[in-house]
Amino acid sequence: MTDALHLSGLTKAFGDKRAVDNLDLTVRSGELYALLGPNGAGKTTTLRMVAGLLAPTSGAISVFGVDAVKDPAAAKQIIAWAPDEPMLYDRLSPMEYLEFVAGLWGVDGKTARKRAEELLKWLDLWDERAQRCEGFSRGMKQKTALAGALIHDPKLLMLDEPLTGLDAAMARQVKDVLQERVRQGGTVILTTHILEVAERMADRIGIIQHGRLLAEGSLEDLRAQGGGGSATLEDLFLRLTGQAAIA
Repeated sequence: MTDALHLSGLTKAFGDKRAVDNLDLTVRSGELYALLGPNGAGKTTTLRMVAGLLAPTSGAISVFGVDAVKDPAAAKQIIAWAPDEPMLYDRLSPMEYLEFVAGLWGVDGKTARKRAEELLKWLDLWDERAQRCEGFSRGMKQKTALAGALIHDPKLLMLDEPLTGLDAAMARQVKDVLQERVRQGGTVILTTHILEVAERMADRIGIIQHGRLLAEGSLEDLRAQGGGGSATLEDLFLRLTGQAAIA
């Protein structure tokens, strides 16, 4: 089976500083992968390069076998990227927003309306489908943005801090949607500072610092790399990133 994402020697430099430094990383098809790291570790920069929003300084990006550097348009057709701040058109309703986004992706009107209805019901936004987004709470905006990311049925969904600012009920709803997406065969990559979320949800976890991969694998794999035992992900994260900082 073709990997969902394969990064080889991926580097992004801003002047003399390397935000991502010769990163090799593979995400398997059909898994939920958590990309973790301290602030400034290179997580968001990495995902922005995969999404085609930043050009890499060097290295290769393959998305389901598509060369995202040489053919970014083809890669973008199978990718969705949701940043940590929901980006909506406040004067539009959720239904209008989803139909607009679907049109940008070339989804025909009938299919767009069907998918929009399914997504809004799935995310418990159906009753608000005709209200303008400007009056929505942070959580409702986050869910509307997630629906927009899913409207063209991407094979790879990438989310940057999707649970930031959500109350417990909305966070649970978003987590359920992401896990259901994976059960249906989709691939999800997320960044989060809520390590308990990664510990409970992720099939595999990658920890990066200074743009380099420190450790990767399941929680048990990370425990083995961190000296064994029954350490929590938080303990392992602090141990690994602390060792890297000292080094």
